[in-house]
Amino acid sequence: MTRPIARFSLSLAALLLGSAAALAQQDDLIIALQLEPPHLDPTSAAAGAIDSVLYSNVFEGLTKFAEDGSIHPGLAESWDISEDGTSYTFHLHEGVTFHDGTTMDAEDVKFSLDRARAEDSQNAQKALFAGIDEVTVLDPLTVQITLKAPDGGFLFNMAWGDAVVVAPESIEGIKSNPVGTGPFTFTSWTQGDSISLTRNESYWGEAPALSRATFRFISDPTAAFAAMMAQDIDAYAGFPAPENLPQFEADPRFQVLVGSTEGETILAMNNGLEPFDDPLVREAVAHAIDRQAIIDGAMFGLGTPIGTHFAPHNPDYVDLTDLSNYDPEASKTLLADAGYPDGFTTTLKLPPPSYARRGGEIIAAQLRAVGIQTEITNLEWAQWLEEVFRGKDFGLTIVSHTEPMDINIYARPDYYFQYDNPEFRDLMAKLTATTDPAARSEMLKQAQQIIAEDHVNAFLFQLAFPTVADAKLHGLWKNQPTQATDLTGVYWEK
Repeated sequence: MTRPIARFSLSLAALLLGSAAALAQQDDLIIALQLEPPHLDPTSAAAGAIDSVLYSNVFEGLTKFAEDGSIHPGLAESWDISEDGTSYTFHLHEGVTFHDGTTMDAEDVKFSLDRARAEDSQNAQKALFAGIDEVTVLDPLTVQITLKAPDGGFLFNMAWGDAVVVAPESIEGIKSNPVGTGPFTFTSWTQGDSISLTRNESYWGEAPALSRATFRFISDPTAAFAAMMAQDIDAYAGFPAPENLPQFEADPRFQVLVGSTEGETILAMNNGLEPFDDPLVREAVAHAIDRQAIIDGAMFGLGTPIGTHFAPHNPDYVDLTDLSNYDPEASKTLLADAGYPDGFTTTLKLPPPSYARRGGEIIAAQLRAVGIQTEITNLEWAQWLEEVFRGKDFGLTIVSHTEPMDINIYARPDYYFQYDNPEFRDLMAKLTATTDPAARSEMLKQAQQIIAEDHVNAFLFQLAFPTVADAKLHGLWKNQPTQATDLTGVYWEK
C-alpha cells in the first residue's frame, strides 16, 4: 500500500511545484525590431539600430533622455554651470562599475569625450563635441568640461547615444562585445537573428524588473505579423505593418501603442550631384510628391506631413508644407526652366524599413508622372551606410532621421546630402552660442524656413511609432525622443 501513496505524494509535489511556477512572475522578455545593428558601438556609426538595442540598457552617458524628451541626470548625479556658460562641472555617481568590473570614473569620461572629438574620430555626430575646448579631471568623481563658447544645447547633446561613456580597457572589442555601465550586460549576438542581454546584478542604480531580454530582428512585415500573432515574441517595437494594427487592437491578448518619434522621413537629394545641385530641380522634385498618398499607401495613414526638417510636436515647429505642395504641373514647369523639359534619370536607393521600400515605389510613380525616371536599388542597412551615407553614391534616397533636434545637420557641407549654405551655417553657430529661449526659438524657426525655401530635400512626414505588445506587459516607451528601446522600467503584470 505504500507505493501508491508515494506515487500520490510525488504527483502532489509536482502539482504544487507547477502551481508555484505558474504563479511566479515572468521576468524575461523577447522583443522584436526591424533593423539589426551593423555592429555594437554607438559611438562610431550613424545606425540608430545600435541605440535601439543598447541605449540606456547597456550604455549610459552623463545625461539621458526620458520618454517625454526631457533631460535627466545619467552617470552624472548633478552639475554646475559657470556664470558665462562655458564651463560645466559634472559630479559623477559613486560606486559605478563597467560590466567587466572596472571602475567608471572621471578618467573614462575624459577618454570618451576626447575620443569622440579627436581628429580621427569615427563618431557619426562629431559635431556634438566640436564646441568642447578641454576636458579636465578634477578628481575621480568630478570632471570639468570647458567650452569654446556658451552652448544652450550642451546638456541635450550629452544625452545622445553618440555621447555614452566607454572605457579604454574594453574599447578594442566594443563592436562585437559592448561593455557599458547600464542595468543590462551584453550576453550574446547571433548575427541575423538576435541579441541577448542579462540583468546587471552589480548595477549602481535601481535594478530592472527583467532578468533577461532578447532582441529578435524580423525585417519582413509578414513574418512580424505571424510571430506576434503566434506569441513567439512578447512585443514588437516599431511594428512594420501598420495595416495589421486594427487586428491587434481587436484582440484582447495584445495592446497597441502608437507614439510619436523624432523621425523626419525625407526623400533626400544629393545636393552635390547634378542635377540636384540646381535649386529649381530640387523644387520640382518637391512639388512632384504627394505626401498624403505616401502616408496612406505606405504607412496606412500613420504619419504627419512635414514641410521642413523639424518635428511637428516641437513647440518651435513651423508648418511650411505649402512651400512644397503637391503640384505636378508646377514641377514640370520648373524642370523645363532648369533645362530638363523631358526630365532625367537618377538612382533611388532604398534602405530596408517599410517606409522606404513601400514609399519608394509610390514616389517613383509620382516622379515618373513629371518625367523623372528612377532606377530603384534595395540595399541592406550596412550597404546603405556604406554607399549612401558614407560614400554619397546616390541621386535620391528615403530615410527617416530619428536623431533628436538634428536640424544642425544642414550646417555640415560634407554630410551625405551635401547641402552647403554659409548663411545657414552662421545661423547654427549663433544658435549654439545663444542660451535665451526666446531668441533660440526665433532662430529655429528661421532655420526651418531657409531649408524649406531651398528645397534641400523633399520633406515627407514625421514617422509614427507603433508598438504591439502582450497586454500584460508594462513600461515600454510609447514615444521615441531618441531611437531607443529602454527596458529599464519594463515589467510583467502580476
